[in-house]
Amino acid sequence: MVRHFLAGLAAWALAGSAHAAAGSWPTHPVTIVVPYAPGGATDAVARLVGQRMAEKLGQPFIVENKPGGSSNIGMQAVARAAADGYTLLLVANSIATNNSLFADLPFDGQRDFAPVGMIASAPLVVAVPAASPFKTLGDLLARARAKPGELTYASPGIGSSAHLAGESLKQAAGIEVLHVPYKGAAPALSDMLGGRISFMPLNTVESMAHIKGGKLRALAIARASRMDLLPDVPTATEAGVPGYEESVWYGLAAPASTPPAVLDKLNAVLREVVDEAAVKQRLVDLGATPSPGTRQQFADFIARERTRVAKVVKTANIQAE
Repeated sequence: MVRHFLAGLAAWALAGSAHAAAGSWPTHPVTIVVPYAPGGATDAVARLVGQRMAEKLGQPFIVENKPGGSSNIGMQAVARAAADGYTLLLVANSIATNNSLFADLPFDGQRDFAPVGMIASAPLVVAVPAASPFKTLGDLLARARAKPGELTYASPGIGSSAHLAGESLKQAAGIEVLHVPYKGAAPALSDMLGGRISFMPLNTVESMAHIKGGKLRALAIARASRMDLLPDVPTATEAGVPGYEESVWYGLAAPASTPPAVLDKLNAVLREVVDEAAVKQRLVDLGATPSPGTRQQFADFIARERTRVAKVVKTANIQAE
C-alpha cells in the first residue's frame, strides 16, 4: 500500500514538474536546426516562423544551418540534443524518407523525433523546358511509351524529392525514362532551362517564378485539386495519371523525449503563427500552402509518407550514396 502510494506521489510530482517547466518555457533562446544550406525554401520557412514565434514567446529563435549528408547531419544533431524544448528541427520530406534510403543511419526518423506540427506543403509539377515539343502530360507519356528509355528527367540527387517523384511517376504511368541525378538543384534546373533534360518534377516553391516567366511549362500538378496560382495547369489525374500526388512539406519536430506539455505549447504557438494573414500570404507567395494542424495529425501524416515512400524506394531499388 505504502509502495503504491509513494509511486503515485512520484508520478504526480514528475507530471507537476513537467507542467511547471512548460509554463516557464522558454527562459532562454531556442535553436531551430535547418539541415540544409542557407538561402533555400526550407531556410526561408524556418526564418519566417521562427521570427514570429520569438515575438510571441519573448525569446529569440535562432536558425542554425547544418547541411550535409542528405540532411542527416542536421537531423542527427537534433536527435542527440537535450529533450528540453530548446533545440528544434525544421523537418521536410527527409524525416520520412531517409530511413528507407540509407542502410545504416544512427537515428530513426520516427522513433527519435517528436512531431510538433506541420507548417506548409508545396505540390510538385511535372515541368518541361519552354521549347519542349510536349504540350501536355499526355504528349510526354505517349513519347515515353513509344520510345522507352529515350526521355530523361533530372533531380538534385539520388533520394531527393524530385528523384522519388520521378520514380513514382514511372511506376504510376508505366513508363521507362532515364534518371539524371545532379549535385544540387541549381545545376539540375540550369540544364532543364537549357533544354538538355526532357522533364523534371519540381516543387512550386522553386519553379513558380520560372513557370510564370515563361521559361518552364507545367504539364500537370501532382495534387488532388488545381492550384490557385496555376489555375490552367491540370492535376495529374486530369492529365491521365490517376492518384499521382507528390509534394514537399515543412514542419517542426523536437527530440523524442521532449515533455508533452512543451510540445503542446510549441504546437499552439506554431498554429497561431501559421494562421496569421501575413505569414499565410508569405507562404503562398513562396508557392506553398499553409497547413497548420495538431501534433497527432502531423505524426500520422509522416507515418503515411514513410510507408508510401518505402514502397517506391523498394520497387525502384533506390539506395542513396
